[in-house]
Amino acid sequence: MNKYIKIIFVILLFILLILVRTFQKELFYDPLIEYFKNDYLYKHIDDLDFWRLILNMFYRYCLNSLISLSIIWVLFLRKDYFKFSVFFFVIAFVVLIIPFIFLLKNNFENGYLLPFYIRRFIIHPIFLLLLLPAFYYQKLSNK
Repeated sequence: MNKYIKIIFVILLFILLILVRTFQKELFYDPLIEYFKNDYLYKHIDDLDFWRLILNMFYRYCLNSLISLSIIWVLFLRKDYFKFSVFFFVIAFVVLIIPFIFLLKNNFENGYLLPFYIRRFIIHPIFLLLLLPAFYYQKLSNK
């Protein structure tokens, strides 16, 4: 693939990630955004639609993961990197969503920091920031 076309695709995909973040209130149901912005230290979680929240978090994770996978594919064009990334994203979601559900069911009685950061890893494409340098380093070390 031409270097300039690759750069344009990657820029467009990063713009898509920014758009997902920009329009998060319109696209996803997430009352925890306001909860963590305001008085989360002093009040309990308001009534929320538990399964709708989990479904929207899954939807957002999938959307961010698809865009992240596209970025990885465009940058490296390697099936093994892509397969590993898919496996990593699936396992990461399962590992993160289970404790988040447990903590949410307990209304964050054990503290708010752990669910706050678990939710961050689920709704933001943080894993892309981990995988890109790792794959780049792997590519350099194979040469």
